[in-house]
Amino acid sequence: MATKQEEYLERDNLVVITDGTKPAMKWTIDELKKRNLTVHVVDLSDKPAPGSLTDIADLPETAENVIIGVTKTDPAKIIENLVSRGIINFWVHWKTDTSAVENLASEPGMDIITGKCPMMYLGKSMSIHGFHRAIARSLGKY
Repeated sequence: MATKQEEYLERDNLVVITDGTKPAMKWTIDELKKRNLTVHVVDLSDKPAPGSLTDIADLPETAENVIIGVTKTDPAKIIENLVSRGIINFWVHWKTDTSAVENLASEPGMDIITGKCPMMYLGKSMSIHGFHRAIARSLGKY
């Protein structure tokens, strides 16, 4: 049976929001694209990657599922902005969630994953993320 995280990463119309401070976000983008999923990247860094959006307002109407990995901005502010557009499905990268994110996660109708790195669920078995996944499974934390 697939975990909530595995199911989330099978969805289409994904948005990945990064500010360049979490290297796993680039790997996440690459892995999602390898799965032929529609991925919109919003790069809020000082040097955005070519082809990425630089403003959340530029996201298409079809965006539904958002993975956020930022440390320069409170992810809760991004979530609040996107909720006003009708988006309720979020994954806030491990070690970037805040108390404001946890408060939003407790609101009815919100679907927010916290405390997990997407690469734990996307990484190949022969990688550092695959090694971490094996440890997490053995400890019941997957």
